[in-house]
Amino acid sequence: MINQTTTHPVEMIKTHRKITGFSAILLPLLDDFSVDWDSFDAHVSRTWDAGLKPAVNMDTGYVNLLDDHTRQEVLRRTHAIVGDGNYVAGAFTADSPGDAFNLDAYKSAIDLIHEHNGIPAIFQTFGLTSQESQAIVDSYVAIGDHTPQFIAFELGKMFAPFGQIYDLDVYKGLLDIEQCIGAKHSSLSRELEWQRLQLRDTTRPDFRVLTGNDLAIDMVMYGSDYLLGLSTFAPDLFAKRDAMWEAGDENFYELNDILQYLGFLVFRPPVPAYKHSAAQFLKLRGWIQTNTTHPDSPSRPDSDIEILREVADRLGVLEGA
Repeated sequence: MINQTTTHPVEMIKTHRKITGFSAILLPLLDDFSVDWDSFDAHVSRTWDAGLKPAVNMDTGYVNLLDDHTRQEVLRRTHAIVGDGNYVAGAFTADSPGDAFNLDAYKSAIDLIHEHNGIPAIFQTFGLTSQESQAIVDSYVAIGDHTPQFIAFELGKMFAPFGQIYDLDVYKGLLDIEQCIGAKHSSLSRELEWQRLQLRDTTRPDFRVLTGNDLAIDMVMYGSDYLLGLSTFAPDLFAKRDAMWEAGDENFYELNDILQYLGFLVFRPPVPAYKHSAAQFLKLRGWIQTNTTHPDSPSRPDSDIEILREVADRLGVLEGA
């Protein structure tokens, strides 16, 4: 069993580092709850043009609430915009508590992503996370046998009931799988993420620790890259922030602070309602037609809009500003 003392965080800071950002794309909806495909296409394009890699059919894109046809259309459109291997897509399969790990269901989800030349991000399921530690690692090995590369996913239960944050022995098992090129870490704990970064640095430096900590987006200072829902609010500003860090520009800190304030606001409980916050913010920016959220996803009050407008004004991104 791995027992690890975390290096002091100050000693872990990696200045002038090029950051890789994956941005989870909001799936915008119209007032009748149909998909606003024109706004979706435009948002994928602007994310890609900003220098971030789109991540589609993720939680931000309501993946667990979509039918198969819509998931496939998301993949088709994203591939048409960004080309082969330039985006990540959630390999999601639904199950229930008590179900066994279903490798065939994962293979089907991966095959669909392969058909559209994306990189699968493996969503957890009850069947996967209910296993003993070695069985969990063996399951990822079996997934790796079916795909040349994939991204693993640790998800805290505040995001989904089937989520699990693995112990370091399981995480080390992920590092040992060649096809696993990185893992999104969504515990919202700096300490746990620092532990993963230290293990990565001493074991497999090319492995990407992708922070999913929307409450600590400065984890990029310590060597994390990111796969965030918050970046869908402002892919242009996240790309600007990342470039500042690489250049050693001290303005990184102020821009990061305002973006982090936005993160604290929109990722408050109930956390899944951040998707409605994203729709409200993107509507303010003039980037989508409505601030409608999925009817089966929690919503935010209209009173949030004026607070979001103030943040957008501070960021200088209001339409016509």
